[in-house]
Amino acid sequence: MNDQQCFILGSVLGKDLTGDECAMFKDLGEIRDLKDGEVLIEEGKVDNRLHLVIDGNVAVTRKTTGEDWVVLHILRKGELAGELGFIDGQEHSATLRAIGPARVFSLERNRFESLLESNPLLVYRVMRAIIRGVHNTLRRMNVQQMEMTNYITRQHGRY
Repeated sequence: MNDQQCFILGSVLGKDLTGDECAMFKDLGEIRDLKDGEVLIEEGKVDNRLHLVIDGNVAVTRKTTGEDWVVLHILRKGELAGELGFIDGQEHSATLRAIGPARVFSLERNRFESLLESNPLLVYRVMRAIIRGVHNTLRRMNVQQMEMTNYITRQHGRY
């Protein structure tokens, strides 16, 4: 394993991939350097790419009223971005922008799909890692929703 493969092995994707699979996966995408505030994904736009934060932080933001933005979540090294748009091709529900300099690995869906016939096991493993990440996000959101409901209704002594 060389240094260029380390960023995948140390991420949520690398949990299921071998060194050779990481090298193959890495060769399909590109590494992008983002400046502070640079937009990676724009809310309301279709972006058929999967992104992996290699270094730095990326804020998941939504526009409120006027020109104000609210930060919903901070993506850190090793985390994925744009998973659902990568899978379903729908518009994104938030804008992702770099907080300070950041480096991301980006992979176009059609490049990834080129592996379906030649390496279906790699495709399966990557998709399983994506779904695992989405599932963890959903679980976290469910807990937050319950905490907010308990706070609003003043139930279960959690306010």
